[in-house]
Amino acid sequence: MLHALTIDVEDWPQSSLNHDLPITERAVHNTRTMLEIFRRHQTHGTFFILGLLAEKFPDLVREIAADGHEIGSHGYSHKAVFQIGPDAFRDEIKRSVGLLEDISGQPVRGYRAPDFSITEESLWALDILAEEGLEYDSSIFPVRMRRYGIDDVPRHMYRLDNGLIEIPMSTVVMGGRRWPVAGGGYLRLLPWALTRLAIRRLESEQIPTIVYLHPYEVDPAEFREIDHPVSMKTRLTQGLNRRHIAGRLDRMLSQFRFGSVAQVLAETSPETLTAATSPVAAG
Repeated sequence: MLHALTIDVEDWPQSSLNHDLPITERAVHNTRTMLEIFRRHQTHGTFFILGLLAEKFPDLVREIAADGHEIGSHGYSHKAVFQIGPDAFRDEIKRSVGLLEDISGQPVRGYRAPDFSITEESLWALDILAEEGLEYDSSIFPVRMRRYGIDDVPRHMYRLDNGLIEIPMSTVVMGGRRWPVAGGGYLRLLPWALTRLAIRRLESEQIPTIVYLHPYEVDPAEFREIDHPVSMKTRLTQGLNRRHIAGRLDRMLSQFRFGSVAQVLAETSPETLTAATSPVAAG
């Protein structure tokens, strides 16, 4: 089975501490570290790139595209969808998609919301994405979390009534509950053996795993060198086990087949997507 490798290209201080902070060269260096890992494994993925970062470092966008990766939008400012409202959201989509297409020379088909912020209170965003010509969204976590998630939507890919395809983040069911796996902090904090078991479980259900990472997760030195005050709790939740991510990526890409979201969709039966209509009512 082909699984999806997805990268949310952003800079940790700007995305997590203060949206008014400048995007730094550190994000470029970390992204290039990931690109080198993918080159070694001859693996392509989908890079959801923040508009502010693309604007400041267009050569990085060109490098990602030149390596054969799919370019997607991560919005423009990294502000949560449910905080900015429909008008500002539409503006961010137009601005980021136009910028990424101009720089990369390839069409932008997909979108991922900052912090998975398409939730029950911002489902209107799915209609705007369809109206603006996007083909798929990968923003919904099908499990209730403190800041995000919708717990009564399908765990597999599905097509909405507006034609948009939703690519939900990966979860497995254990003990009657859904558990997030194979991305971000879950990939860092859980032992590799559990992540591997979760991917095998998803394969047995014929559900492609949607792995997501950020470039800063291969940067174990960031919190030792950062100039901004960061609480110990944040240092632990955001920094613990970063030193293991490069090795885990090597293992994962050696043991499983990975590609971009576009490649996964190309191997997915359209009839399956049509049959899997979501109970989510966009709008």
